[in-house]
Amino acid sequence: MPQKIFVAGHRGMVGSAILRRFAHRDDLQVVTRTRTELDLCNQAAVNKFFESERPDTVIFAAAKVGGIHVNATYPADFAYDNTMMAANAIHAAFQTGVSRFLFLGSTCIYPRMAPQPIQEDALLTSPLEETNEGYALAKIMGLKLCQYYRQQHGALFHSAMPTNLYGPGDNYHPDNSHVIPGLIRRFDDAAKENANSVTVWGSGKPRREFLHVDDLAAAVEHLLQLENPPDWVNVGTGVDLTIADLARKIADATGFEGQIVQDASKPDGTPVKCTDISRIRSTGWQPTIRLDDGLTQTVADYHHRIQSGEVRSV
Repeated sequence: MPQKIFVAGHRGMVGSAILRRFAHRDDLQVVTRTRTELDLCNQAAVNKFFESERPDTVIFAAAKVGGIHVNATYPADFAYDNTMMAANAIHAAFQTGVSRFLFLGSTCIYPRMAPQPIQEDALLTSPLEETNEGYALAKIMGLKLCQYYRQQHGALFHSAMPTNLYGPGDNYHPDNSHVIPGLIRRFDDAAKENANSVTVWGSGKPRREFLHVDDLAAAVEHLLQLENPPDWVNVGTGVDLTIADLARKIADATGFEGQIVQDASKPDGTPVKCTDISRIRSTGWQPTIRLDDGLTQTVADYHHRIQSGEVRSV
């Protein structure tokens, strides 16, 4: 009988990549629910779903996500929704005998001034970045719940903390998107309009690391095959670049030839954030998609989705 896997958040960029990764595996029965079919913030509904479906494995890719602006504007929403979704699903999974639960978080769980590159042991050693503290605290709670259920009950619940993600199916909302899709939209529009310049938030000096979502999907599949995975692992590339350099790469990928203006009056967020991926490398996984190649692919996907009316901008 095929293993039954519940992929929570299957319509998001991460969940979609996981479904693509599993599409050709006939040893899996993938179960999904849309947000209207299952409200993960509703404890009774979550309990009913788990009691009815009884999945063997859960991949928890559901989250309320957004960039600096929306995180800073709606911290209560990000803290509450993400905490409730994680707590409801993890507890219901344990109660119904789920054999493995893989919780996906983010490297924003680490302190703002964590030593670079960031190791897993940096968790909770100093204050978080204020602009996304609500989201980060919720993801820390999910990670810790998995660790505690494993510690107290022996459940194989573990976590993966990906760095900044990009790739097919991202959200291109002009205000609520993350940095790469936000810049792709802005530069692509400017290229089409033959604009003279594009303004980018912040000084351009902060350094960031980016992972293609298909590399994350490969890491998820890899982690599920480990008999004794770490409680949590970073998933990234271990390589970073400045936002200014990223903007130039995206300008090139979209064909924009004008001037890039940095608006230093806007917040930068965490000054440096690059992960140490030694722990997951030691298990046999490593990224394969170069940033330049991934950006070219992502811009092509963006154009395809615009033409087909499928681009996400919510």
